[in-house]
Amino acid sequence: MTRLVGVDVGGTFTDLAYFDEATRTFRTAKAPSNRGDEAVGFMDGLSRFGAIDGLDAIVHGTTVGTNALLERKGARVGIITTPGFRDALEMRRRDRPHTWGLWGDFEPVVPRDLRLEVPERTLADGTVRVPVDVVAVRRAAEDLIARGAEALAIVFVNAYANPANERAAFEAARSVWPNPHIGHSAQVLPEIREFERTSTTTLNAYLQPVVASYLAKLEDALGSAGFEGSFHIVQSNGGVMSTATARRLPVRTALSGPAAGVIAAAAIAGAAGYADIVTADLGGTSFDVSLVAAGKAALAAQTTIDFGLVVRTPMIEITTIGAGGGSIAHVDAGGLIAVGPESAGSRPGPVAYGQGNTRPTLTDANLVLGRINAERPIGGKLARLDVEAARAAIAAAIGDPLGLSPEAAAEAVVRVANARMAGAIRLVSIERGHDPTRFTAVPFGGGGALHVGALIRDVGLKAALVPRYPGITSALGCIIADIRHDQVSTVNLGLAGLDAARLDARMAEAGEEARRVVAGAGLAVDGIDVVYELDMHYQGQTHTVSVSLPVTLGAGTTGVTEAIVREAFETAYARAFSRLLPGIPVRIVNLRTAAIGRRPAFDLMALAPAADASLETARRGSRPVFFAGAWHEASIWDRLALPVGAEIAGPAILEQPDATTVIDPGLAARVDRFGNLVVERKP
Repeated sequence: MTRLVGVDVGGTFTDLAYFDEATRTFRTAKAPSNRGDEAVGFMDGLSRFGAIDGLDAIVHGTTVGTNALLERKGARVGIITTPGFRDALEMRRRDRPHTWGLWGDFEPVVPRDLRLEVPERTLADGTVRVPVDVVAVRRAAEDLIARGAEALAIVFVNAYANPANERAAFEAARSVWPNPHIGHSAQVLPEIREFERTSTTTLNAYLQPVVASYLAKLEDALGSAGFEGSFHIVQSNGGVMSTATARRLPVRTALSGPAAGVIAAAAIAGAAGYADIVTADLGGTSFDVSLVAAGKAALAAQTTIDFGLVVRTPMIEITTIGAGGGSIAHVDAGGLIAVGPESAGSRPGPVAYGQGNTRPTLTDANLVLGRINAERPIGGKLARLDVEAARAAIAAAIGDPLGLSPEAAAEAVVRVANARMAGAIRLVSIERGHDPTRFTAVPFGGGGALHVGALIRDVGLKAALVPRYPGITSALGCIIADIRHDQVSTVNLGLAGLDAARLDARMAEAGEEARRVVAGAGLAVDGIDVVYELDMHYQGQTHTVSVSLPVTLGAGTTGVTEAIVREAFETAYARAFSRLLPGIPVRIVNLRTAAIGRRPAFDLMALAPAADASLETARRGSRPVFFAGAWHEASIWDRLALPVGAEIAGPAILEQPDATTVIDPGLAARVDRFGNLVVERKP
């Protein structure tokens, strides 16, 4: 039996979920994050479960890689590439940070003097026209070292078709490179499209020293505490990988923490009978939204972290805006209230924390409105919150300039934040052809449940399902997530007259390779599934459609045939565009392979309320709460003490150590058998 801990390190709090499979004991913890030295909050949170050497496994969701990309705080990287291609990273797809104007202000993560060319050339069909000059490669590597490069990316044109030159260059450079932070594109992304391959390989190198240093610090701290279990990292596709893979491919950790939250939300909602959901993760610094349709989270093949920072690796589709609990509210030059994207984080944090911040945040606004209990701040680090300081800050920054009372100003701040959140939800639902009235919101994170009413009312969602422990949902996702390894290769085949045996052999080889990675991850699984997708299009088209193949790997073969591929393509194309293009040849561009190690099912009934829970023991009196321009007397409840079947009519406040849930007037909540809150409009 396993004692497993999921750890999600956010910008403000470090959230932890502990589960003992033998005793079916589930516990949570929340500790302030220590930005810049996240290991402090990580170890502080773990220690709250007792001796760290008694744990068997730790699975960690991290935003270290994402933050390094957004803040441009990665390593100093050198690039060695083909003559004539040193500027691919800067030219991108001829897009601009600002559509109009004569000048752009984009600076690539690698300056031009650190992008060097060496003699070599491989043609698009894989023919090596010019063998790589390994002496020139070694000289270029030494030159980059002298210029202060800490990591190296080798990217040769057409290396996806034949990586021989790239591999030879890699070996030559490795012989002189002083650290393990070196890679080449065929290792990271052996896929057609020059800019995307260059960008992904470069950003992987950019993150290698950062993520490796972070993981080493955590592993040293865990080792000092006597931990001898397995340590794994959540990746952007919602799966789990070993720390060795994370060091080699750190670019796959971008959006790691938010991805874990989506996995947990989908599992919780699915068990409760809700297949179509919109996840809404409101943390201290950001608001992350994702759509799950028919129980499946959408995977994007490519994501733009920031302008020009393109990562082509499978990621759960997540839209992020800077509107978290720590987002700073102010009046802009036009006299309008703005919330975010600047955040107070955990240090100094909201004004009410009393740690030196004087600018009001969304958390301060909710506190002034009575929605947060000043005597019971989440996280357990602070004894109480300073309501008067928050009120004074809102009056000075918002109320006085606009002639509003502190309460009216605070409510205006919340409404502006709600509008930004609603816009993000519309982006992933209405603007992509989904009817929001079919979807249920799943709010989580430390602040998501504070805004349940707005999510239902402003977007038109049919209901909200608040998880039993909304503040640690992402940490729970770390426990639930399967082990997963994705890989891609460009095949460039015509469908007509397809050599199915050749494709089958290639698929089987890729499947076995991916399966070995998952099997070696060191976590128990019930089985390993291998799934395949093809990127395909009609000849002459630029973009592709993703085609899932109804085949699996068994006894060294997949059984793929031309007929199977054609039927799958036509189904996928018709679903995407409502028509086919008869008479035009079809091409297969890329083969995508994923091995998924299915983790033992997590029994969500372990989170259910105790059998002796009752409304009487859960009642905590009442207090005034500000809604729609007036004070209302709201009932206060200990949420975790509510029994299954309990119904609470708004206005009401449900408190628990990791989050607060607000039930607006006109809404009602009931507790389902898992302890989730189902919030709906009153009939």
